[in-house]
Formats: sequence, structure tokens, C-alpha cells
Amino acid sequence: MEALTVAVIMLVILFIAEPVLLGLCRIFGLYAIVQERSCRVYMLFGKVAGVIDEPGLHFLPATLGWRALIVNLLGSCHVLDLRLDQEYLRSQPVNSEEGAPMGIGIWYEMWISDPLGYLFKNTDPRGSLRANLSNATVRCLSNMPLTEMLQTRHTMSQTVRTEVTTKSTEWGYQLGSVYIRKVHFRDAGMIKQIEAKVVNRLRQVTSAIKQTGANQVSVITSSAEREAAIEFAKAAAIRPATLGQAFQEIAREPEVASALFEVLEAQKMVASNARITLLPGGPHARMLANLMAAESGVQPYTPPVKPAASAAAAAQ
Repeated sequence: MEALTVAVIMLVILFIAEPVLLGLCRIFGLYAIVQERSCRVYMLFGKVAGVIDEPGLHFLPATLGWRALIVNLLGSCHVLDLRLDQEYLRSQPVNSEEGAPMGIGIWYEMWISDPLGYLFKNTDPRGSLRANLSNATVRCLSNMPLTEMLQTRHTMSQTVRTEVTTKSTEWGYQLGSVYIRKVHFRDAGMIKQIEAKVVNRLRQVTSAIKQTGANQVSVITSSAEREAAIEFAKAAAIRPATLGQAFQEIAREPEVASALFEVLEAQKMVASNARITLLPGGPHARMLANLMAAESGVQPYTPPVKPAASAAAAAQ
């Protein structure tokens, strides 16, 4: 029973008494816990009692003195976030030197560098910084040549940052990086005109490339045709001599010449797509041919008549 009683008492102390005790200590300002990248500003009777910006556990009587005991009861505590913050302003209206309506998107970083200046020198330092940055963008970047506005973003970013840094420091804000992320046209009609011009230019370039390719192909084709015509002409010029030489060599062998001419005659007959009737050989082959010719209405075959000189020579 004694062990059970001790356990119950310890549980009561751990889960009930300890949170209550720590809460009373915080109420009476005995200690405070400051988180990383945060700041506590204690106010008492309209005056700043103390500023704690170091993270960790702090014993308030050592920092604030006797005011620590009543600062949470009669005063107030402002907890400020000192972390780096970012914001993006979209399409700030400016005009180029040529009169083109442009929009600039600007991105910037900021953090609280002076807690007292942030609390008491401006009622809305974040909004004031945003408005000041927007005004500086319009004031510093208007009437710039369109080419520079589209190409020199780093220079424009440095110009805007230099313009705004001094005023933001007075309000307790430290301005970090400033970067022009986007420069665009705001007039929809101008955008369509630029798109139409770009499309037409692309079509012209494409047509020029196609025409150049066609011209090169024509040149190559004409050159090839000219060389081919020259070679064909050379071949046609030497063809009779080559054929004559070949026939001369073939004529030296009568059997080879006879076989060659028979083959050529057969090829001509096959290529002519004419009807061919094969007759058996023998003494009656001529008579059979005459009968078939008479049946088909074709003149009968008549052997050629030899000239008289040839007949006389044969008789001799």
C-alpha cells in the first residue's frame, strides 16, 4: 500500500503539479524559452522592458530585473519571427521607351533585422515594403529601351534593390535578394501581332530552306543526268565497233555463228508474242506447211528464186 501511494503521488506530481508549477513560473516571469530564429520584445507601462533574440532558456529576472515578475501580468510580450521570408509581385505595369505596355514580375527576400523598428516605426512594414518595391520598380524601370528591358534583368534587379534598401532598413526590414523573374507584354493585341509575325517569319525561313534544298537537288540531278548522257553517248559511239568486232570473231567459226543466229532468231520470235506452230521434219514437211497455210488463208510458202547469175554459177 505504501508503494502504491508513492506511485500515485509521483504520477500526480509529474502529470498535474509539474505543468501547473511551470505555468505559474511563466506567468510570474521566472523563465522564458526563445525558439530558433525568433525574438521576444517585453513591454511594460508603454515602454520596452527588454529584448531577447538569443535562442534557448532564459532566466528573466537576470535580464529584466524586478520587472520580470509583473511583465506578463501588467505588460505584454511580442514574439517576432526572424526567419527569411519571400514574396513575388506579379506583372508590375511599366512602359518601355518605345511605348510598349510591359509587365514585370519581381521576386524578393526580406527578414526582420530591427525588432523595435519593425514594431514601432511602421504600422504595416510588410505592406509598406511591398508598396515601396512596386513603386520603385515602376519608377526606375519605366522608359527603358525594350531591348535592355528584355536582356538586362540583373542590372534592373540591382537598381530596384538599391532604391528600396534604405527605406526598408528604417522600418526594421532587411531586404535580401531582388530578382526580376519575368518581363512580358501586357497588351493581348500586341501579343497576337508578335505571334503572327513570328509565325510568318518561320514560314519564310522554312520556305527558303525548302527552296535552297530543291535548288541543290536540281543542281545535283542535272549534273548526274549530264554525266550519264555523256557516258551513254560514249557507249553508243563505240557500240557499232564493239559489235562488229564481236561478229567478226564469231564469223570465223561457222558452226558458232549458225548457232548464235538461230538463238537470236528464237529470242526474236519469243519476244514478238506471235503464234508458233512446230512441224515435224521430213520430206513432207513443206507440203504440210502449205496445207496449214491454205487452211488459215495465208499464202503458201514459196521458196525464194535464185538470181540467174547465181543459177549459172551453180550450173557451172
